[in-house]
Amino acid sequence: MATTPEPNDDLLPEYDLSQLRGGVRGKYHARYHARPPRVVRLDPDVAVAFPTEAAVNAALRLLAEVARRQTA
Repeated sequence: MATTPEPNDDLLPEYDLSQLRGGVRGKYHARYHARPPRVVRLDPDVAVAFPTEAAVNAALRLLAEVARRQTA
């Protein structure tokens, strides 16, 4: 006879699940997609060349300045 396994639940008994009602699925979806992402994943070879956030920002600012001068 097959039995249903117990769920691996670490929810403490003192949590009152009735207080969790009223959540809205997707409440912040539009706001999240309305702005550009703030986190960018670097490829490993690029991360070696720019090991810190400051190094990445400095390089991108320099590149943006060169691009502005090229179009001016």
